[in-house]
Amino acid sequence: SLPSTSPFTFRKLAGCTLFITGASRGIGKAIALKAAKDGANIVIAAKTAETHPTLPGTIYTAAAEIEAAGGKALPCIVNVREEQQIINAVEKAVQTFGGIDILVNNASAISLTGTLETETKKVNLMMEVNVRGTYLTSKACLPYLKKSRNPHILNLSPPMNLNPLWFKNHCAYTISKYGMSMCVLGMAEEFKGQVAVNALWPKTAIHTAAMDMLGGAGIEKQCRKTDIIADAAYCILTKPKTFTGNFIVDEDLLREEGVKDFDAYAIVPG
Repeated sequence: SLPSTSPFTFRKLAGCTLFITGASRGIGKAIALKAAKDGANIVIAAKTAETHPTLPGTIYTAAAEIEAAGGKALPCIVNVREEQQIINAVEKAVQTFGGIDILVNNASAISLTGTLETETKKVNLMMEVNVRGTYLTSKACLPYLKKSRNPHILNLSPPMNLNPLWFKNHCAYTISKYGMSMCVLGMAEEFKGQVAVNALWPKTAIHTAAMDMLGGAGIEKQCRKTDIIADAAYCILTKPKTFTGNFIVDEDLLREEGVKDFDAYAIVPG
């Protein structure tokens, strides 16, 4: 964790309401727990309501952890492919907490497969969760975000790099993640002066259930903990709304903020 002299020790998100998609585990939950320590309200908009055979955590176990960390939690069953579920959760969030200050578009589907190996249902899943889900969740939250003092949308998506290297091995996945990044590009400009819209992406692999699934045994040795993303997200979400349209890489931002020891974030230091 960050040193006690760090600029992140003030309860900057106290009383703020964060709507986080895919917050039942991994990066989404890590961002939620970081904000919960400030006493923030967290809307856990995720689809796991019952224990999954292979994945850890449900919206209810995440809610319990958020409350234990000092936040308030509202678990909502949301599959971002279903627009009505998004709208219902947004309405419930506003009824419960009085508004929405921050949206984190974290829910994502991944298949790092070539064009001929990617089943159509996987293509649909990635496009519907990553691009359409991000777009529709942003659309549903924006009327409320515009009423907030310091509103932010943060998409967990990469800088837009058109080098073919990033497309050749998993074209469908890259298109879907760049779709999220294009939402940042467009909405940051469209809502300039009203709502900050930024993207955050890790410099290294991050150890989550998704990474275990993709990388297999031993992959965690090459990964960092979700804490690095949570700390970087916290830096972004506590900046003024004039900080917008940025494509941020976690390590680069934290270095600018004065963090020097990145071994603290490594699963295996060194």
